[in-house]
This record gives sequence, structure tokens and C-alpha cells, in this order.
Amino acid sequence: MHNAPFDSDAPREECGVLAISSVNEDAAQLSFFGLFALQHRGQEAAGIAVADGKQARLHKDVGLVGQVFTPHTLAPLAGQHAIGHTRYSTTGAPGARNAQPFLVETIHGPLAVAHNGNLVNAPELREELLTKGFGLTASSDTEVITLMLASAGGSSWETRLERTLPAWQGAYSLVVLAENRVIGVRDPWGFRPLSLGRLPNGGWAFASETCALRTLDCTEISEVQPGEIVTAQGTELIRKQAQIPHVPQARCTFEFVYFSRPDSEWDNRSVHSVRQRLGEQLAHEAAIDADVVVPVPDSSIPAAVGFSRVSGIPYNDGLIKNRYIGRTFIEPTQSMRAKGVAMKFNTLDENLTGKRVIMIDDSLVRGTTAGRLVTLLRDAGATEVHVRITCPPITHACHFGVDMGHDDDLISSRLALEELRKEIGCDSLAFLSLEGMMKAVGREDGYCNACFTGAYPITITKRLSKGMFDQVLA
Repeated sequence: MHNAPFDSDAPREECGVLAISSVNEDAAQLSFFGLFALQHRGQEAAGIAVADGKQARLHKDVGLVGQVFTPHTLAPLAGQHAIGHTRYSTTGAPGARNAQPFLVETIHGPLAVAHNGNLVNAPELREELLTKGFGLTASSDTEVITLMLASAGGSSWETRLERTLPAWQGAYSLVVLAENRVIGVRDPWGFRPLSLGRLPNGGWAFASETCALRTLDCTEISEVQPGEIVTAQGTELIRKQAQIPHVPQARCTFEFVYFSRPDSEWDNRSVHSVRQRLGEQLAHEAAIDADVVVPVPDSSIPAAVGFSRVSGIPYNDGLIKNRYIGRTFIEPTQSMRAKGVAMKFNTLDENLTGKRVIMIDDSLVRGTTAGRLVTLLRDAGATEVHVRITCPPITHACHFGVDMGHDDDLISSRLALEELRKEIGCDSLAFLSLEGMMKAVGREDGYCNACFTGAYPITITKRLSKGMFDQVLA
């Protein structure tokens, strides 16, 4: 298992999925570059499954995309159809057995599935499979999805999907690999993103984010609609609305706040532009007299630019991030661990010494990082540190594919604003209001804000932990 070198306050990225149906081109090679563009969505494991019209092959392992795939491991993955996945665990512990895609042989031919999201009724579905005599080798809800689909009746994988989808409650953006095509599927609530685009060779690609499609030079980019099944086979594309989209929709607002790359679009909106508006709105709501606006890189940079623009306070870099720290097998020494975020951030003292600093961050989750950053800024000579957060306080756990921990892990669920300020050690602390956040997004509804409000779009009858199935497979 990979170990994070320090405790991170950020919510863990969900997962990234990708699918390719190519024309006279190596789908595995294209998948590698597409997954590389989705690396920010998961750093625990990566995998690619490829089909050549007759059989399917799979390679997956723990590690980053560039570690898992080399010319040697890509060479056997021959075929024009492929799906890929880069993972951070939400249900199921990290490790090779839960790496995706899942590939099984069925009476209908090979089937592989990769999944971004989380099924809230996974325990019941898992128990039903066990009762029917299925053997489960992993602790991921994606294996449950794969086996349910493999055992469904119907004349095609599209028909089997239609019959199985109503049983899945929760968030799922899926890519499915059959022997001669790929299929993209999205839940009727629209929790997690999934888009498609036409490849330069005439084929098609699916990806969790549009930035990956642009990396592959795709055109005609559009979203897979909530409740839609889209089949790509070479140059052919068949779209079918299999489930009625839920009203209202429940798109994840955190795609704008933190998860998505700024060069992606979500709900036909530029992530970068929304983040700038988050900062602008925050400046309107929580103005303070100061000398410099400093972002916590990277996702807070556009918001800090927006805050500076509205407030008139100069923007400058104050924290420099080591973007290549990733995850490591090597444990830091105790003295290094005690330094905490200093392993990930260094300060630009010349931009901070003697300055009243506004530190812009995207979120405050467990509270393990913000206080250390404030200390870093003060040690660099900042005379005041004012923390501004570009979303409301996170008070409830996510059950739809984001690992934020349990309610008790969330510092805003335990402490009032002034208690939070003292805990972090800053001179002032303010969060963006829910209304201000949605104003920046440009929508009043259609988004899931349950982590801020506790109003879940699907009734949660059982609180799930991501390792709840691991004890029996230890």
C-alpha cells in the first residue's frame, strides 16, 4: 500500500475513467495518454483493458499511470477498443485487488468495467450476490456492478445494462468494454462527470473530464447525459436514454471547487472561470484589509486571482508546491513528519515578510493542513494571516464517490467558526456562503451540496465506510 507522506486536509479525488473505440490505431496507447491527463483524479492504482474483437487483455497495478504502464506492459494490450481507470479508493481499500478495470469472462464473451462513483446500496447488492453463490475476490462496489451485469439476461450488453441499472442506487459513471465496442453509462442523478468526443481517426473516446478528450485531440465533445447509454464501435455512435433523468439533478459541486482540472468543462461551464468567480464572490462577502492575496496551489489559484481583482489587493505567490510528491513507499523520518506540510510546500519569504496576508484555499475538511500553512506563513514573516475558503463549511460526509471521512472527521461539524479560527491560528476566517457558491456556478439547483447541507439527494439508510467489506477479505 502506498503511504501518503503527510496527512492531507483535501478531500480525496474520486476516480478517472476513460474509454476508446479506435479506427486503425492502438487503443491502449491512446488510453495511456488519456489516463495521464486524468492522473489528478486518483494516484493509488491504474489499469487498462483492451479487446481486439475476439478476446480481452488486462494490465493493472498499484501506482501512478507512468509507473504502471511502460512500453513493455503496453505491448501485449493489442486491440482497437479499450477502457482505463485511475483510482483513489472510496469503497474498498487501496491495493492491487481493488484496482480497476474488472475483467471477467462470460457466456456472452469478455466483459470489463471501470467505475467512478459509489453505490449507496452496495452492501445489499453484495449480500444478494453472495446468497446466489457468487464468489467475490475484491471489496469494491465495481466488482458488484461487474458481476451483476455479467449475470443479467438479455440479447446484448446494452439490454443487460438497461435491465440492471434500476438496481443501482447512487453515483456511477461507467465505461464498459465488450469484445468489439465500448459503452459509456451515467446514473440518472448525474453525480459524476462523463463526456465523449470524436477522435481524429473517426473513432470515439469517453473520459471523466474534457481535458483528457482535448489531450487526445477530440472534437464534437459533449456530455453523456444522466441516465444515458452510449455505445461506440469504431466510427459508429449509438445513444439511448435508458433511464429518465432525475429532477432535480445532483451534479457534484466539488468538481468546480476542487476536483476537476481547470481546463475542463463541467455542465458546459469552464472550471477555471467558475473558480475565478468563486474568488470574486468571496471578496464581496468577506472583505478584509490586507497587503497581499496568496493562493494555496493549485486549485485555489484562479479563486485568488478573482479575489484580488475584486478587492484591489495585489495577488502574489507565497506558497510553492512540490507537484511531484505524489505517493511514496518510503516513510518520512519522524522529524520530517513533524514538519508536516513543509514536505509539500515551501514559502517565498520575500513576498510575505512584513505583510498582512489573505490565504485563499478551496476547502477545509479535516483541518490537518490549514493550521500548518498558517504557521508556515507566519514563520516566513507574515504579520497577519487571514484565511478565506471558496466553499461553505463541510459538515457532512459524502456517500457518492468522494472520500471525506465520516461526519466526526470533519472539523466544521465539530467546531463553530470562532473555535475553528483559534484551532487554525489565523487572524480571521471566512467561508463562502452556499448562495454565493451557486451564484458563482451560475445555477440555483441541479447540484448535490449534501456535504455542506446534509440534504442528500438519495436517502442514506446506512453509513458506509470505504473499508467496510475488507475485513472478510483480509
